[in-house]
Amino acid sequence: MAKTIMAIGAHIGDMELTAGGVLASMSLEGHKIITVALTSGEKGNPKDMDVKTYRKQKQNEAKAFADMLNGVAIVLPYDDGTLQNSDQIKFEVADLIRAYKPDLLITHWKNSMHKDHETTHLIVKDAQFYAGIQGFERKDPAHFASGPYYAENWEDPEGFSPYVYVKVSEAGFKLWQKAISTHWFALHSTSFKYKEYYESLMSVRGKEARTTYAQAFDISPLSKKVIKDSLEQK
Repeated sequence: MAKTIMAIGAHIGDMELTAGGVLASMSLEGHKIITVALTSGEKGNPKDMDVKTYRKQKQNEAKAFADMLNGVAIVLPYDDGTLQNSDQIKFEVADLIRAYKPDLLITHWKNSMHKDHETTHLIVKDAQFYAGIQGFERKDPAHFASGPYYAENWEDPEGFSPYVYVKVSEAGFKLWQKAISTHWFALHSTSFKYKEYYESLMSVRGKEARTTYAQAFDISPLSKKVIKDSLEQK
């Protein structure tokens, strides 16, 4: 049965890099992919482009990536670098969860060198709660999405432990390579080789998972309970 996956990042490109191989693979299997960026990530603009122009370019890049996965790209209008942990934004995200009814969520790990990533983690946690509780009366009825799965990001390493490995198919990897190439910074950033790094990381995680490519995720400690009747039980 087809699933709907909603990947929520602080900036355009965050989820496309950190979970993009999985999203591409799942899209080829017939699942519905929705990317949500709380900001455009516009302050990483090239030297020859102003922030306003780059914001529009980033939004076009988000759409191009999602289109290649037959998915949907949603970009909220908040400013890169100053994202606030507010109920206004949490309810906006909760409304998206209720409207699109994803089966599961993907977002940032809780610790990061980037404040917007940490803020997004908190926003998604509460938005998941608000979306799932009927007592919060909104336009759409309550809907609970499972997760979140926390994507592996080079900027979010503190305390992150690869726990869930999800295979990336050969076709999904190739689709991701094409789709992420629509993002200027992934190829042309002078501060970090984004595309090359995540290509390599997918290969490393794939070897650890006894396959060719994979992406790793962490989950809430409360979700890591393994319950068995006995130690002999497999």
